[in-house]
Amino acid sequence: MADPAAHRERFTEGRLLVPLVTLAVPLVGTSLFQVVYQLTDTFWVGRLGQDAVSALSYAWPLLFLSISIAGGMTMAGTILVSQHTGAGNDERVGFVAGQTIALLTLLGLGCSLIGVAFAPMLLSLLGATPGTAVHRMAVAYTRTIFLGTVFLFVFFAFQALLRGYGDARTPLYLVGASVGLNVLLDPIFVLGFDANPLFAWLGAVPGIDGAGLQAWLYGWTGFTGWGVQGAAIATVVARAAATVVALGLLFGGRVGIHCRLADLRPALGTFRRIVALGAPVSVEQSTNAVAVTVLTALLAIVGDDVVAAYGIGNRFLTLIWLPAIGLGRAVDTVVGQNLGAEQPGRARRTVHLALVIVATILLAAGGLVVWFAEPIVAAFVEGENADAVVGHGATFLRIVGPTFAFMGCYHVINGAFHGAGSTRLSMLVGAFALWGMRAAIGAMLVLGFAMGAVGAWYAIAASHVVAAAVAGSCFLVVAWDRNVLAEQRATAAD
Repeated sequence: MADPAAHRERFTEGRLLVPLVTLAVPLVGTSLFQVVYQLTDTFWVGRLGQDAVSALSYAWPLLFLSISIAGGMTMAGTILVSQHTGAGNDERVGFVAGQTIALLTLLGLGCSLIGVAFAPMLLSLLGATPGTAVHRMAVAYTRTIFLGTVFLFVFFAFQALLRGYGDARTPLYLVGASVGLNVLLDPIFVLGFDANPLFAWLGAVPGIDGAGLQAWLYGWTGFTGWGVQGAAIATVVARAAATVVALGLLFGGRVGIHCRLADLRPALGTFRRIVALGAPVSVEQSTNAVAVTVLTALLAIVGDDVVAAYGIGNRFLTLIWLPAIGLGRAVDTVVGQNLGAEQPGRARRTVHLALVIVATILLAAGGLVVWFAEPIVAAFVEGENADAVVGHGATFLRIVGPTFAFMGCYHVINGAFHGAGSTRLSMLVGAFALWGMRAAIGAMLVLGFAMGAVGAWYAIAASHVVAAAVAGSCFLVVAWDRNVLAEQRATAAD
């Protein structure tokens, strides 16, 4: 294990570009692996046709809502770990990490119970018609994912805690292994050994009889796959395996943070501190889920092919946001550690540098996506009515593509707010300027002006521009660069 003082100096002394980039690159890789989870599910489920893809699209807002709840609490862990690390409070780092894991375990159990019990009703409210194939598949997928919520929450906590400490490589390796397992399981769990294109592709490899292998496996097992639910089962199994390894590393003292079993004993004061910092982030991210839910419900009025296009477009955009998300998360760590070390000027310079990097990358990405919009969407759907889905999805990417750089700048500035512990400010900007604006404009254009799917696409693009403008204004005029540890000490002294 590296010397804590030497590790800390990587972020609080010397040139900013090196620690920012060396932290951001593995974070981008981790985010890429997370996207591969979603794209793998979408790709193999897409072999089942439009109804199956629509089922995933209806399920996604509910899953995102649960992830948003976890995201807020894990962000609180990142803030506290990063600022304690920057301040040199090494003895507090393991304790804060243990408390974060304990709280996320309890939240995960609660979300599992609610999700399994109320999935049919909630999916109906989103626009999936009860009794249809789409509704049945969406219920099966949603319930299965919610059964594994505890693994998801705890693993997210592990990633966030190590990110706050400044270790992005360990989570990268674990997420990569988990995704690899998911990629192996998905085609088998979804399609089984009957008419599975995986074996046709294997047959193209010299020396492999793909058709013969598939026939032998089908004759031996008779397994035709679990359909949409199979994708959920593969995801839960892969995440559970990664979570077990992550806890072993954390409690075995093999990473920079060393938790002890005693650190899991709930300390109400620390729980309250985590909730105070994390709740605004959960609200912010939940508002995102609400906006996605509102747009999904609005698009359901237009048709299932539009919902499917929106689902594909959303999953592809998560790939585009990787540089922004990676840089934003690197910024929250570097800003947090420098504020903990009482260097606010260095924290601000970190943000300036990250803005230049992300704007350059996403301007180029936006141009490429606009040019190749149609083949991008076509790669994720086939079968009946696929042409309609591709048409709607391509229009979506062409409208939203030119605004990528604005969304990237928003992510970086929001990372600074998070690292400083100014989570209420980030909540207000995200909830109202980004997600609230998106839902409001979407409702006005889709319903009020009867613009259909195009209205929703323009609402998304407009929200990117507005959010970047509001976040940038707050960065310049609001005193966001605070030290939550200093505030905590001052409150205790009072």
